[in-house]
Amino acid sequence: MTYHRPVLLQECIEGLNINPKGIYVDVTFGGGGHSKEILKHLTCGKLYSFDRDSDVLQNLIEDDNFKLIQTNYKNIKRFLRLEGVKKIDGILADLGVSSHQFDVPERGFSFRFDADLDMRMNVSSELTARSVLNEYSREDLANVFFNYGEIRHSRKAANLIVKYRESEEIKTTSDLVDILCGLVPEKRRSQFLSQVFQSIRIEVNDEIESLKMMLMDSVSLLNVGGRFVVMSYHSLEDRLVKNLFKRGGFSGEVEKDFFGNVLKDLKEVNRKVIVASEEEQRQNNRSRSAKLRIAEKVDVKR
Repeated sequence: MTYHRPVLLQECIEGLNINPKGIYVDVTFGGGGHSKEILKHLTCGKLYSFDRDSDVLQNLIEDDNFKLIQTNYKNIKRFLRLEGVKKIDGILADLGVSSHQFDVPERGFSFRFDADLDMRMNVSSELTARSVLNEYSREDLANVFFNYGEIRHSRKAANLIVKYRESEEIKTTSDLVDILCGLVPEKRRSQFLSQVFQSIRIEVNDEIESLKMMLMDSVSLLNVGGRFVVMSYHSLEDRLVKNLFKRGGFSGEVEKDFFGNVLKDLKEVNRKVIVASEEEQRQNNRSRSAKLRIAEKVDVKR
């Protein structure tokens, strides 16, 4: 089964600064590209990888130092504790959706194919794109489009959907495209539909809240000196990571002690965001929107 080529592979591995005997976590296993490379640098260390998509079982790695944990990465702390792991030396998060999920029509992630409106990363979850579009109120739909897709026409889009479903259920990706394609000029249609599908996918999979939980728990799990390597693909994700690494929280406000010293558990390793080279962008289209940030856990006395 074809998954995407790992993005910024060497930059991620260098960023982790791997201790061959350390404990590492890859919270987005996918095709296993990053995990395989991490394992090459371990001797008696251990790698725990997370993924909630059952399709990744076809990419399992045979290695005594490796274990795949099938759950949402928001559960990282609880499931590592079940493995007897309380502290780790590094964590890698390659956020976003795998090319495999986009390229399998029946998953409903892409407007390129006519398919049922699904978009679940965990196919056993109850909430689907179809239920969001047919059951959410006009206001809730508009909020999903605006908050998760940053769509200017969010209310107009919600109005069109509500009007359509009054007479007929919205069942397929083509139904949704037909309803909304007239909202923007043809030259902007692809970008607009990408934003629409992104917003619904984020809602279906509770991606933003899951990301926040994973980021905060990961910081608490890291040993002092441990590295946190995060790659994001859209501004909503990158903004959360950037604020956490730079200011210690998601809001962007800085917490200080009585003497005015900044209180945060991470220091940035790269102050300037890392992006793929022109060569990698030519070879791997997915790398074009990737932003890599690296931080190290520091000892903060509160």
